[in-house]
Amino acid sequence: MSDTTKNASARPPALARLGQAVRWDTAVGALLLTLLICSFSFVDNFGNALNLSFLIGNTLPIALIALPMTMLVVSGEVDLSVGSTAGLSGAVMGALWNNGMAIETIIPLCLVLGVVCGLVNGLLVTRLGLPSLAVTIGTMAAYRGIAQIILGSDSVTDFPTQYLDFGAGRIGDTFVPYAAIPFVVLLAVAVLVLHATPVGRSLFATGSSEDAARFAGIRVKRLKLSMFVTTGVISSLTGVFWALHYASARYDNATGLELSVIAAVLLGGIDFDGGKGTLGGAIAGVLLLGTLQNVMSLVNVSAQSQIVVTGILLVISVLAPRAGRQVAQARARRKTASATAVEPAPGIS
Repeated sequence: MSDTTKNASARPPALARLGQAVRWDTAVGALLLTLLICSFSFVDNFGNALNLSFLIGNTLPIALIALPMTMLVVSGEVDLSVGSTAGLSGAVMGALWNNGMAIETIIPLCLVLGVVCGLVNGLLVTRLGLPSLAVTIGTMAAYRGIAQIILGSDSVTDFPTQYLDFGAGRIGDTFVPYAAIPFVVLLAVAVLVLHATPVGRSLFATGSSEDAARFAGIRVKRLKLSMFVTTGVISSLTGVFWALHYASARYDNATGLELSVIAAVLLGGIDFDGGKGTLGGAIAGVLLLGTLQNVMSLVNVSAQSQIVVTGILLVISVLAPRAGRQVAQARARRKTASATAVEPAPGIS
């Protein structure tokens, strides 16, 4: 057997997974760069400050939830109730504001609500052993129904001006929204947690093999429960931001947001089976999806067609990495078989 074959076969699985993730991240990043260049060059009004600010503001809700969703999917779970949790948070925010409560009190209460929603999802999954896909489909409908009960068909718009300015305003004459600053801070924290701490390594280990992670001493149920709670909190925070950014709190805020989040995360190379991916890839997927939707709006593509494109990207993002891995595994098997065939038998010089 050649040294090259020996080195390839001795390569640690973690390095192989990292190589696959980097290749997928690079492809998504290259596609994003190509789309941006074409958009700046050929799409009218794409490059003006107002549109870029609009693009970032519309992408921020997806990007915010993509941070904990990436960690959750890496651990082998998923939460489809994030959009309904955001809508419920916005409905509670509007109802409490109508009742005269101060906004400084309302926002922390909305975050506590996110903790409760995340706990419900997490406990049903980790304590009762129910599949997260089924659980969060159920809570997605339940949370949205509760939001409608709380606020009805009302729309609350008279929030304090300084908060509305923060939700929709820009830094000086730039195209950068004020809300991008806390997002960058959260992104830095998420990158450190997932890629530079024992918590992140535990998430990858759990997603790769839950039984092996448990035997290694990882408290799998507690880890997953904490991820569901974190996802609930960030979803609730997104609901607050949504109401302030669009200056409207309604029960149907963030409807369909879960589809965009899942599509962006999977498009960024996060394996739906868990154990693979990077936050950089997830954010690249978010930006790619957000830019594509913005461009389609500028060229007057209908909202229904945009949903179709999002769905197609979701299917591609699931199938493409799997097909790529199967091709790579087939090539590795052929190389191994060829090396075995040419290796001389023992005792033959």
